[in-house]
Amino acid sequence: AAARLAAEQEVENLSGLSPNPEKDIFVVRENRTTCLMAEFAAKFIVPYDVWASNYVDLITEQADIPLSRGAEMKGKCGTNESELELSWLDQAYTLKLSFVKEGHNTSRGPEASWRLSRIQFTYDTSERTYFKDAVSPGKHTASSHRLSALVTPAGHSYECQAQQTISLVSSDHQKSVQLLLSEVRLQPFDIPADFVFSEEHKCPVDQREQLEETLPLILGLILGLVIVITLGIYHIHHKLTPSQVQIPRDRSQYKHMG
Repeated sequence: AAARLAAEQEVENLSGLSPNPEKDIFVVRENRTTCLMAEFAAKFIVPYDVWASNYVDLITEQADIPLSRGAEMKGKCGTNESELELSWLDQAYTLKLSFVKEGHNTSRGPEASWRLSRIQFTYDTSERTYFKDAVSPGKHTASSHRLSALVTPAGHSYECQAQQTISLVSSDHQKSVQLLLSEVRLQPFDIPADFVFSEEHKCPVDQREQLEETLPLILGLILGLVIVITLGIYHIHHKLTPSQVQIPRDRSQYKHMG
C-alpha cells in the first residue's frame, strides 16, 4: 500500500519557472491530479548568540535565511488536512506548513474555509552559510502556537503580494524567529483542474492598496460626471427660459415715450 501511495503521489519544485529568483513554486499531485499548489517568496530572520570581543559577554547577531530554490519537498493532501514540507542545504533547514479546512455556522448558513494552522521551522546554527561563530551550535525548532493565518473561503486560492510577517517561538532560549512571506498564491484544497488555481481571495492589505489605487480614479469620474450634469442642466434651463426684452441704454431711443 505504501509503495502504491508513493507511486501515485508526485511532488514538483517548479521554482525555475518563476521570473523572480526569490519566488518559489511547489506542486503536489496525487492520482495524477494537482491537490496542492504554493507560490511565494520566503525569508527567515533568526537571532543567535555569539561571544563579544571580551569572550565573556554574549551579543545577539541576526541571520537572514532565504528559502533556497533547490529545496527538496514532500507533500500530503487530504480532505480536511494538507501539508507541505521543504528542506534545503543538506537538511540544515526544514520548513513545514500545515493547513486545515473547517466548517462553521454563520448568519448566512453553514460555510467552510481553510487556513494555515501551523508552521514549523528547523534550523542548524552549526551551518556556516548564514551562522557565523554561533555559541553552542546545534539544531533548534521554531514553531507557531494556535496559528490562524491566510484564512480563505473554501474553494478559493489565497493571494497576497504584500509582505507579511509571522512570528515563531524558537527552542533556542525562546527567541523570536520572523518568517517574511510575500508574493503569495496558495491553495491546499479543492483545486479545480491540474495546475490551475481557483478564484483568488485577496488579503486585506492588497484589498486596501487596490482601493487606494482606484479611489482617485473613481473620484475623478464622479467629479467629471457632476460637471457634465451641471452643464447639461444649465443648458436645458437656458433653452426653456423665455428671452427678456433688453432696455436700451441710449436715452434717444425713448423719444416715442415723450
